[in-house]
Amino acid sequence: MMDSRIVGILGGGQLGRMLVEAAHRLNLQTVILDAPKSSAKQINALHAHIDGSFSEPKAIQKLAEECDVLTVEIEHVDTKVLEELEASYKVEVQPSWKTIRTVQDKYVQKYHLASKGVATAESLSVESNTPVHLEDIGRKLGYPYMLKARTLAYDGRGNYVVSGPESISDALGALKDRPLYAEKWASFSKELAVMVVRRMDGVCISYPTVETVHEENICKLVYAPAAVSGVIQEKARKLAEKAVESLWGAGVFGVEMFLLEDGELLINELAPRPHNSGHYTIEACPTSQYEAHLRAILGLPLHPHSTSLATPSTHAIMLNLLGPSYDTVARKALEVKGATVHLYGKGQAKRARKMGHKLSIKSNHLLMQRTQTR
Repeated sequence: MMDSRIVGILGGGQLGRMLVEAAHRLNLQTVILDAPKSSAKQINALHAHIDGSFSEPKAIQKLAEECDVLTVEIEHVDTKVLEELEASYKVEVQPSWKTIRTVQDKYVQKYHLASKGVATAESLSVESNTPVHLEDIGRKLGYPYMLKARTLAYDGRGNYVVSGPESISDALGALKDRPLYAEKWASFSKELAVMVVRRMDGVCISYPTVETVHEENICKLVYAPAAVSGVIQEKARKLAEKAVESLWGAGVFGVEMFLLEDGELLINELAPRPHNSGHYTIEACPTSQYEAHLRAILGLPLHPHSTSLATPSTHAIMLNLLGPSYDTVARKALEVKGATVHLYGKGQAKRARKMGHKLSIKSNHLLMQRTQTR
């Protein structure tokens, strides 16, 4: 056995499922806390799993009793419970509960990064959800600005563009009584992302910079590597690593950023776990983000070149399979040379729900053709 320690995973969605797949190849034991038929549990019958909510303290305690190292596939968890369990059960939480707590409140995350000299958009806390206060923020940040939920927000849910004073009422209606913060508008030319692996010794190793394309605030496409200059790719890598180095613990981190029209970079947000923008690493890199996460949290060896693209000419395009049309698109993808399909075993295919993804490995020539015609 590669390592006898049991890895507990808070959350059993598609990220947990792909963590389990990676664990199987290394003969690592995993135990999952989530609903009975969650995606990750469907493919792992080697250990008795725990049914329940990953936000329920008693269920998390049960998971801690069954594992040696505890990690997350979603950051919206009770970090106070994780802090207590690490002390009382001697279970190791990776990345640290301090990191998860810092990141899960997006305003706290932005404040932390800015305090460490990491470039982010200017942000202001919304002290009261009133038109008067939001008008005052508009005078400070200018219009348009982004109004965002501080917690429990993902895939654009919890964001609202405040285009002017006249849209404030609608913004408050959409976000209701949630804790909010405001962010200065960033006029960007591309959205980029970098997956960063932080080892136990604090050393960071990065995957290539990729471009992400969003529709209706949901990631639809990922191009790896991004069609930007080598200078921009290197700047993105350094910025992502600087952000991750400011945090605590080991694991994979997804760092999303804006490439501004003047060539500068601003971090949009950071996730302390495997990320949608890193799915391409399963086929395109020697070591996937999922295996790298497991190696990092267990202190297993991870060579710096493990995160490079498989060859200098390797280029990957990842397409998220969303909503009711996913099955039709997946079937067509099976006819495409160099394409691989991953389906997540989810139930009802609701609109915009991530049901799977397709990955195509392309040649340099084909990617160049794409960039010239976009």
